[in-house]
Amino acid sequence: MAELKTQKNDASVDRFIESVSDDQKRTDCIAVLELMKEVTGEPAAMWGTSIVGFGTIHYKGKSSEGDWPRVAFSPRKANLTVYLYCSLGEQTDLLEKLGKHKLSGKSCLQIKKMEDIHIPTLKKLIKKSYKSPVFC
Repeated sequence: MAELKTQKNDASVDRFIESVSDDQKRTDCIAVLELMKEVTGEPAAMWGTSIVGFGTIHYKGKSSEGDWPRVAFSPRKANLTVYLYCSLGEQTDLLEKLGKHKLSGKSCLQIKKMEDIHIPTLKKLIKKSYKSPVFC
């Protein structure tokens, strides 16, 4: 079984966020960083070169196995991606209240701008994912 390529490392989260060239996306990253710190009570850590994660959960898939952050985010080219490892498809009530977003797969939330999002609802989704006993 293959080991996951994306690993937790000692790179600076602050330096990574400062390197985000788009002002709006950088501001949104700071907002999500603070929100996840508040909800998880954990320090942020870099996973690979572009994912900021909180906590750790052991993942075992069909072809790979390893550790992965419980909740995470990454500023991608088109959107800010928020990784929430509770099956988002089952969170219809919260997703209806969340605001403008897209889903990618079972656990990726795509956000264009944080100003389009209902922050208390995002906080609930983060909390639900972080407290989930299993990797969905």
